[in-house]
Amino acid sequence: MAINEKLLEVLACPQCHGTVRWDEKLGGLVCDQCKLLYEVKNDIPVMLIEEAKKL
Repeated sequence: MAINEKLLEVLACPQCHGTVRWDEKLGGLVCDQCKLLYEVKNDIPVMLIEEAKKL
């Protein structure tokens, strides 16, 4: 699964408000600044800080 490029343009890390990128290997959105992974469940990004996984 890949994420829509237009969606990536508007999504931001809820913690630092920086950009996120799709990581196919991890299967989610990654904030390189915060070192957090936001999982995608049922094709919906879960952009909650308390649900993010530390990398």
